[in-house]
Amino acid sequence: MSKEEQAGAMRGTRAFDAYLVAAVRAGDRRAAKGLVERWQPRLTGHAHRLLGEAEAARDCVQAGWVEIWRSLPRLREERAFGTFAYRIVSRQCAQHVSRVVKRRSLAEELAAEPLPEPVMPVAGSDAEKLSAAMAALPGAMRAAVALFYTAEMSVAEVAVALDIPVGTVKSRLSHARAHLRAAFEGDV
Repeated sequence: MSKEEQAGAMRGTRAFDAYLVAAVRAGDRRAAKGLVERWQPRLTGHAHRLLGEAEAARDCVQAGWVEIWRSLPRLREERAFGTFAYRIVSRQCAQHVSRVVKRRSLAEELAAEPLPEPVMPVAGSDAEKLSAAMAALPGAMRAAVALFYTAEMSVAEVAVALDIPVGTVKSRLSHARAHLRAAFEGDV
């Protein structure tokens, strides 16, 4: 698919989201179900990348949907639903992490959880190497890379979705690229 075709598909996707948001605002329950069906897998994957725990990710996404429905009337641009939803789920994940950190002292956490060693397959395809290298990235970098490359968001959209400054997104992407490059060159 060419860049022009991808851009057209993305515009069509955003237009459909805008339609669904407008229908939800008008009280259409089927449109609400449609939004959930379209966005649940993406939001759950995003939360899982941030948290690294499937159960916590599902809980944060569920809490995120409550906030999405509550905040939907304040969404100014219906076509920005995806960024809006990612931002809310990112906040839920951040709140989850804050709660976890409050329950444990920093010293106990550092002692119990040493830094993971990157795992690189001895033999295998480039896809396996990339997957292993991505898994070795810290959660914040992994989330930025996934939104930028997989979800094809702009740097500004990633910043809004993760609720961080644009400069931080650029820094995370730059550091992630360096980690991935090192992994492919065997420096990790």
